[in-house]
Amino acid sequence: MKMRSVGIIGTGKYVPERVLTNADLEKMVDTNDEWIVSRTGIRERHIAAPEQATSDLAYEAAVRALKSAGMTADQLELIIVATITPDTSFPSTACILQDKLGAKRAAAFDLSAACSGFVYSMATANGFIKTGMYKNALVIGVDTLSRITDYTDRNTCVLFGDGAGAVIVGEVPEGRGFLSFDLGAEGAGGELLKLAAGGSRLPASEETVKAKQHYIYMNGREVFKFAVRVMGSATEEVLRKAGKTKEDIDLFVPHQANIRIIQSAMQRLNLPEEKCVINVDKYANTSAASIPLALVEAAEDGRIKEGDTVLLVGFGGGLTWGASVLVW
Repeated sequence: MKMRSVGIIGTGKYVPERVLTNADLEKMVDTNDEWIVSRTGIRERHIAAPEQATSDLAYEAAVRALKSAGMTADQLELIIVATITPDTSFPSTACILQDKLGAKRAAAFDLSAACSGFVYSMATANGFIKTGMYKNALVIGVDTLSRITDYTDRNTCVLFGDGAGAVIVGEVPEGRGFLSFDLGAEGAGGELLKLAAGGSRLPASEETVKAKQHYIYMNGREVFKFAVRVMGSATEEVLRKAGKTKEDIDLFVPHQANIRIIQSAMQRLNLPEEKCVINVDKYANTSAASIPLALVEAAEDGRIKEGDTVLLVGFGGGLTWGASVLVW
C-alpha cells in the first residue's frame, strides 16, 4: 500500500485578552523585570479570564484553523487535543470541543505529554492519515497553566502563560509534509516536573490543597540540564531520520520555555537568529500550546514559505521530548 504524504493544511491560534506583565508580577511576589528577562527572556504572558476553560481557548484556535484550511467542522474526522490542563478528567477536552464545534463525524481524544504534547499529537495524526484510517485531523496544543500556577512561588509563577495553537493535518502533495518524527521519554525524571495531586495516587483532599500539591512543581536546574541535552540530541536524530542536515533548516521552531535553552539549541545547530522563531517574550511557557503558537505566528507573518524545511522540537514533563521535520 502506498503511504500518503501528510502535512499541515491549515493553522490558527488564540491567546486570552488579559496580559500579565513582569511589572504586574513585581507587585505580587519578590521579583523584578530585569531578573525575569535576563534569566528567561519573558516580558509578559496572557492569562485566561475566570470564565474561560481550556476548551474555550481551543475552540477559538480551532475555528481559525478550519477557516485557514477552507474546511467546515462537519468535515473533520479526528480531533486530538494535547493538554495537561483539561476542562475535566473526563469527558476529554477533545470531546467537549467536538460538541462546541459541531464536528459530529470526528473521533476525539486528549493526549498528555506536557510541553511535548503537540509534536506527539501531530505524530499520532500523521500515522492515522498516512495509513488511510482518516483523511484529516484537527490537532490542538492548548493549556491554561494559570489554573495550576502558584502565584506566591516566585520561582515558577513568572514562567507560565495560557494559549492555544491549532493545525489541520491532511494529505499534501508528494515531497511535502512530515518527513520524520522523534519522540521519547525519560520517566525516571518524572519527579522533576509534576502536578502531584488530583489523580488516583493523591486524590484531592484538605491536606493536598493545604500542601499546595495542585500547583506545578519544578526542579528548574535539573529540567534546564535535561532540556539543553535533549533539544540537541532529538534535533540531530530527527534530522538524521529525515535525511537532512543542519544546513537544510530554513526555520527552527523550538518550545518556548526559556530564551537560554533556545539560544543553546541555536548554537548547537549553528543557526542565526533570523532562522529561529522566538516569542517567549510575549507568551511565556504555554506548555502544549508553545510550539503551535510559534509555528502559527510564523506562518501568519509570512516567515514560512512554501517548500521551506521546518524543524520543530520540544521537551516537557514526563520527562518527554518530541521533534519533527516537515516541508511546508
